[in-house]
Amino acid sequence: MMMGKDDYAIVLDFLPNGYPFDNRPMHRKTAVVQAIGKVSFAILELVPRKDVGLQSGEEVYIGEAKRDKIHHVLGRIPLSKLTQTARGELEFILKDMIDKNQQKYIDFFNKSGAISTRMHQLELLPGIGKKHMWEIIEKRNEKPFENFDDIRNRVKLLPSPEKSILKRILAEMNEEDKYKLFT
Repeated sequence: MMMGKDDYAIVLDFLPNGYPFDNRPMHRKTAVVQAIGKVSFAILELVPRKDVGLQSGEEVYIGEAKRDKIHHVLGRIPLSKLTQTARGELEFILKDMIDKNQQKYIDFFNKSGAISTRMHQLELLPGIGKKHMWEIIEKRNEKPFENFDDIRNRVKLLPSPEKSILKRILAEMNEEDKYKLFT
């Protein structure tokens, strides 16, 4: 599932004085924003406009048109470069993004297919093995799933679908697997 470029990002951390480990003199440092792309889940480093204050969880426009709060996008950064604050915010913001886009993930449960003759996309979700995979396929063939509660109620002993998706997104951000379902 290839994603387009993000037009919006969610602020994970705002460093008005730049990175603390940056050894340059104060007047050479620039403010930095660590954010996550709303569509691609890319971890981004942004430079805010002068005299702009930002809060964790705030949505900012980073598209091609005129940006009001962000001056420019420096680029992607690895998960390992996130500040402690940004790491702390990441899971909460991802949970919120999953909840707000629940239909996208329900569609995944309803429409996902085989990757190869031995592997199914559903098996890439943490906590879902062959047994759960077959039960999900059987239940969705009877009637498509409507929401996360519907999946939980119809598939016996299934771990939380939201948590499985969250763990999968984090694993993809960490480059733990060659397959990309959500990032």
